[in-house]
Amino acid sequence: MSGQIGIILGVMILAYAAAKAAKLSVEISMFLSAVAGGIGGALVRTPSFGQLFRHLVEGSFTYLDVILVFSTATIFMAIISESGGVNYVVRATVRYFYNKRVIALLLLMIIILIPGALTGAGSISLLVVGAPVAMALGLLGIPKRRVAAILFIVAGLSAAAPPVNIWAMILTAGTAIPYVGFELPLGIPVLLLGTFTVLVLGLRKQAATTFEKALKGMPEVPAKMSWWRVLIPFLVFFGSVLAYRIWPFRFPVLGLPLEFTLSAVAAWLVSPKKINILTLSRDTVKRLLPLLATIVVVGMLQQVMTATGVRGLLSFAVISTPLVLLILSLAVVIPVSEGVLTYGAAAVVGIPLIWYLDSIGFHATVAIAGLTLLWPLGDGLPPTALIGRLSVMVSEYKESYWKFLRSTWLPWLLITIVGILMIVFSARLEFLVRWSM
Repeated sequence: MSGQIGIILGVMILAYAAAKAAKLSVEISMFLSAVAGGIGGALVRTPSFGQLFRHLVEGSFTYLDVILVFSTATIFMAIISESGGVNYVVRATVRYFYNKRVIALLLLMIIILIPGALTGAGSISLLVVGAPVAMALGLLGIPKRRVAAILFIVAGLSAAAPPVNIWAMILTAGTAIPYVGFELPLGIPVLLLGTFTVLVLGLRKQAATTFEKALKGMPEVPAKMSWWRVLIPFLVFFGSVLAYRIWPFRFPVLGLPLEFTLSAVAAWLVSPKKINILTLSRDTVKRLLPLLATIVVVGMLQQVMTATGVRGLLSFAVISTPLVLLILSLAVVIPVSEGVLTYGAAAVVGIPLIWYLDSIGFHATVAIAGLTLLWPLGDGLPPTALIGRLSVMVSEYKESYWKFLRSTWLPWLLITIVGILMIVFSARLEFLVRWSM
């Protein structure tokens, strides 16, 4: 039986490799891999041909809740950006803290973190705030290569930050672990690592632009834009999130999709400029289609792997690897798997790994948090390199891509060490989960 499952796994790998060699997208490549694995399994009646279509359709709905969160959160941030809120905040940061470099860098870091933390995608951070933040960093005298490095690392950390972490959502859904208690295990390391990154890469400067030229270089904002117009939508969101925790038996649990929808409506109502919300929503979802397709295909792939026994074979491979070697290999395996499979890596590699770690006494929630610090690093690696390519694009860096990637080595190394230490000492860090609940 293990030989048959190994053949099915080989068929899936070959199908994915052939699709990538034909220069098909990651989403289509994973879909063809799932179909090939299902057909290979059907030949040995695991599953049968009659059940294959059902598994593909059923798997496509596995992460429907993640898709709803992702879509509503991104529309919310798109409205904030379209209203001029992002440009207003970045311009105000340069105006008030141009001569206070550390504060300016920390505030720009927070600006990058927020969209990714709310949507679960570092690419959204770069699409929404990347260009104005890159401009602000350049005006502070930071070379384009280090601007791209800061954007890449911090945007990756934003995807791992709470409240929305798609890798953690995929892992908890696949291992039947509640998606709760991640606020401190993720929030604390993300803030510390982000601070380290912007200070190490951003404090050393070339000749900075004068204050007057810096202000002129920043994008204009609507005349009626103000701080209260920026803050009200976020107050609606965080208020609705905290309300049912403060009054657990008096206030209903709205859920993240509805909370983001209410916040989007609030942002639309207080916007100083007229926004066609239907057109904006349609265009936003159109831009999101590749990422949404990835999540749908990940569900299909996971379902087929379960039905054919491939998932069990991978789980056996994990538990049969010596623990020390397994932990050390995560520094390479996790980023590389993200570079090849994007979010699919969480289902293929992460779920069997968490099952095993949980069974031998590691704390699953903290271990998941540690793993999700490592996955964003893979978004700078080929063949996908989604966040890496976007960082280069919005920073207008024109030199060698690998030269840019090498400049991230120190934050990359520290993130890897912190992520692995969180996994190793997850049982001792369990108090962070208790304090988050």
